[in-house]
Amino acid sequence: LQQRRGFRLSAPAAIQVTVRDALNQALDEELERDERVFLLGEEVAQYDGAYKISRGLWKKYGDKRVIDTPISEMGFAGIAVGAAMVWLRPVCEFMTFNFSMQAIDQVINSAAKTCYMSAGSIAVPIVFRGPNGASAGVAAQHSQCFAAWYGHCPGLKVVSPWSSEDAKGLLKASIRDDNP
Repeated sequence: LQQRRGFRLSAPAAIQVTVRDALNQALDEELERDERVFLLGEEVAQYDGAYKISRGLWKKYGDKRVIDTPISEMGFAGIAVGAAMVWLRPVCEFMTFNFSMQAIDQVINSAAKTCYMSAGSIAVPIVFRGPNGASAGVAAQHSQCFAAWYGHCPGLKVVSPWSSEDAKGLLKASIRDDNP
């Protein structure tokens, strides 16, 4: 009966995509879609990112859209927050999310609170991104999970994808969101 009505008895093989590739695709698609989107962080350009999330993006979009920064999380997070305040859409990548603690003043006091402190007149459309949580071989200092902690900070939206599909969709939605 199913064959007579044109139904297929088997589904096509699913294409498996790693979280790394899903994040890379999301960044590529958003950089292509909106010229205000740019990526900055340590080793994100010529080296393609410490975990190769930004593979190929520097070659495709150049120095103005994929920007290597010095090892100064507070500095490059501040640059990203300032850019977001003038309606650019930065993706600020921390090599591991533990390093966001080096930029905590920018993340909390500048990005998260500005909309409230300005009575909604200044949005901060920024994404702070990076690997978070336990990982082999990087010691306790680089293996903490700050998702719950950041989730308690008013003004921040925190996402923790479970699958590659979640990772891609959540990153794209985060880039398009007008909030940090």
